[in-house]
Amino acid sequence: MIRKKIRNPYISEKATQLSQDENVYVFQVEKGAEKKEIKREVESLYNVKVEEVNIVRIPPKKRRVGRIEGKRKGFKKALVKIKEGQKIENISS
Repeated sequence: MIRKKIRNPYISEKATQLSQDENVYVFQVEKGAEKKEIKREVESLYNVKVEEVNIVRIPPKKRRVGRIEGKRKGFKKALVKIKEGQKIENISS
């Protein structure tokens, strides 16, 4: 059984700028995902050639509403650089 490692695209101002300028796309991925798995999945989903994958772990952050304290979940994101001249058209799907 093949499990999907990519949860969804990570959309932010910086991620949009990276995709336009440096051909790097950012995805939120499962915590147990490895670089090779992410590369394989992006290549099969979007029909592009991946040059490199970098992974960043975002730690959980404390949040507070009045007296109540809690934590926002941490997550893992992958910065995927694709071959020059290629493009991922519909990133939101």
